[in-house]
Amino acid sequence: MTGIILAAVAVRACKFDFESTDYTVHLKHWYDYIHGHGGFSAVGDNFSTYNFSDYNAPYLYLLAALTYLPVQAQAGIKLISVIFDLLLAFFAYRMASLRYPDSWQPVMAAAAVLFLPTVIMNGALWGQSDSIYAAFAVGGVYLLMRDRPWMACTFFGLALAFKLQAVFIFPLLLVLALLKRLPWQTLIAVPATYLALDIPALLLGASPENLLTVYLRQTESYQDLTLDAPSIYQWVTSSTHADVLRTAGILFTSAVLIALIALVAVNRAALTNLRIALLAATSAVLVPFLLPSMHERYFYLADVLSVMVAFYLPRRLWYAPIAVQVSSALSYLPFLGMPLFQGDAASLEFKLLAGVMALALAALLGAGFREFRKAGIAQSGIQESFPAGEPAPSAPGSGR
Repeated sequence: MTGIILAAVAVRACKFDFESTDYTVHLKHWYDYIHGHGGFSAVGDNFSTYNFSDYNAPYLYLLAALTYLPVQAQAGIKLISVIFDLLLAFFAYRMASLRYPDSWQPVMAAAAVLFLPTVIMNGALWGQSDSIYAAFAVGGVYLLMRDRPWMACTFFGLALAFKLQAVFIFPLLLVLALLKRLPWQTLIAVPATYLALDIPALLLGASPENLLTVYLRQTESYQDLTLDAPSIYQWVTSSTHADVLRTAGILFTSAVLIALIALVAVNRAALTNLRIALLAATSAVLVPFLLPSMHERYFYLADVLSVMVAFYLPRRLWYAPIAVQVSSALSYLPFLGMPLFQGDAASLEFKLLAGVMALALAALLGAGFREFRKAGIAQSGIQESFPAGEPAPSAPGSGR
């Protein structure tokens, strides 16, 4: 495992010299402002006198800490993401260990996550920070599997504090609460953790209103139906009624989620670790695929969780993470200055990528319906045979 970690860090270190547009236009400006205005004290400025960043306070705390270290700005920003890449791989290892104790598969799961093209490109190449919220979100899923609800919800609160995209798997929390795998009172840990991380910014002079509305301002910043995301909106050509379509898309996504949550809740199936992994991965793909105004990076959590669910159900879902990764990684390339196609062909490229993502979503939904149908059959006492390699229904916490 040490060799895998060293190789992963070495691969990332080779990408540190690359300057993305996001770094030169945004991240460098944020770092320079914090560095030139007193380090941590500048964080309060962002939510009071001068909004130099549209990110929430916790990430700005990390940038502020970086200004006190003898490290070049771009390398330091990317190093933060690399550290959370390793934490993300750790939780991938722990999740796989529940399914395969005393085996080599957990090491392979961690390695697969560490060497995912999007995980490498997102932090070490692009300078983005999606590994931070993803590490806490995957850690939260792992803790749910371990039946540690308070800690799990705390981790989800940490994920939400760093990126709004953490909400993509929040339907999982609702399902677990409805089926009494997660006590309702533990959900308070999510907003409590989020708000606790605002306290340092408040002490530094931040406006409470600006702190609490940072994500609202983010959602109002982008009005396009899709921002290079391989989503359903790649097939929507009309731009004359974009506002109506955006509203309809939000309502449609909500209706689909409510319907799926209701189906699972009515089924009353025992939520085994396999079913938790299926629900988490499906939600991480489904929500950004159906919601409007998504960026290409918003499938980051889907990239990771699709790998994890494939380790839990390899014979049925081995191709799902490949489809997600192909679609997600190729959608990164235009923003990084490496598009596969130019002009009109680029539009066709993204339509194809959306189709590949739809294939992955169909695979996850199909596996989920089959798994919960098995649970219903088992509860009714009806005997049915299933293909070899399909795990039998098992008790919660069993690792199945």
